Amino acid sequence: MLSVRGISKRFGTTMALDDVSLDVADETVAILGPSGCGKSTLLRVIAGLEQPDSGRVLWDDTDITDTPVHLRDFGLMFQTFALFPHRTVGQNVAFGLEMDDVPAPERQRRVREALEWVGMADMADRKIDGLSGGEKQRVALARTLSPRPRLVMLDEPLGSLDRLIRDRLLHEIRQLLHETTTPAIYVTHDHDEARSVAGRIALMRGGRIIQQGTWSELTTDPADEWVERFLGI
Repeated sequence: MLSVRGISKRFGTTMALDDVSLDVADETVAILGPSGCGKSTLLRVIAGLEQPDSGRVLWDDTDITDTPVHLRDFGLMFQTFALFPHRTVGQNVAFGLEMDDVPAPERQRRVREALEWVGMADMADRKIDGLSGGEKQRVALARTLSPRPRLVMLDEPLGSLDRLIRDRLLHEIRQLLHETTTPAIYVTHDHDEARSVAGRIALMRGGRIIQQGTWSELTTDPADEWVERFLGI
């Protein structure tokens, strides 16, 4: 289980995170909030891409705050997908496995498995430049899942797609995370995405988590008037 305890992070005079605590067990948790509230910074601290000024990140009660990114065994998918244009679909999905020195036969098997998960089993040899936005999103998700990380983190993964594609892929992401039984954190500013993909939602404002719960709990008993307005109650 992931445990974030009292994380604070300042950039110059801006307090990006202010005493944030969060637990994620075998579930998908959505971090929901407006732009600039600290969602992505929190994800980067959990991933090890940013060091907190104070607080701890733990996995199964082991402190990993100072553990390098590549030793955390977490998967992080960015909104921009960050795919390699000079690599094929299959080669992109294989990248994390190569970094982990997975033997070639096992690497090929897991690439096929990950592409099957996202419905692209017949596209391993396709070039990235010829893919649609939705297809690139699927490749990025397959690359994130192929090393079988113990935690998946998705940072606004559907933000650059149109609504029709987003709705379809949102359903597929939810189903895929459920089928692979992978704990996940899903960062978004979209109420519908948070409500659809996650069993529990952590609401952020001004660098703090101000309320956590299911969608029903948040809307039935909002913490304050801002929560009411933000959730559209």
